[in-house]
Amino acid sequence: MEAILPIIIQLIAGAVGGNGLAAAAKNLSLGTTGNTIAGAVGGVGGTWLAGLIPGLAGLVAGSGTGIDATALVGQGVSGLVGGGVLTAVAALIKNAVAK
Repeated sequence: MEAILPIIIQLIAGAVGGNGLAAAAKNLSLGTTGNTIAGAVGGVGGTWLAGLIPGLAGLVAGSGTGIDATALVGQGVSGLVGGGVLTAVAALIKNAVAK
């Protein structure tokens, strides 16, 4: 359970970030399903990228023993941002191709 919980948090936070961005900027919406999928993928990817940044690596990685609340919050925040960013990029590409 300790290995799957961070991934679930990243997926949910990313989906919330993708749908939140689409609600705030209607021109960046991919539809509910598209926002959710792009956000979830972006949540996992954003957290992975945040782990590569030296200043953020400790925040999203945790101590490695048990469930670390600080790491879960860091993963949630980076997942939220990553989900929003990937949804925005996907929507911008979709809009550019549609023109």
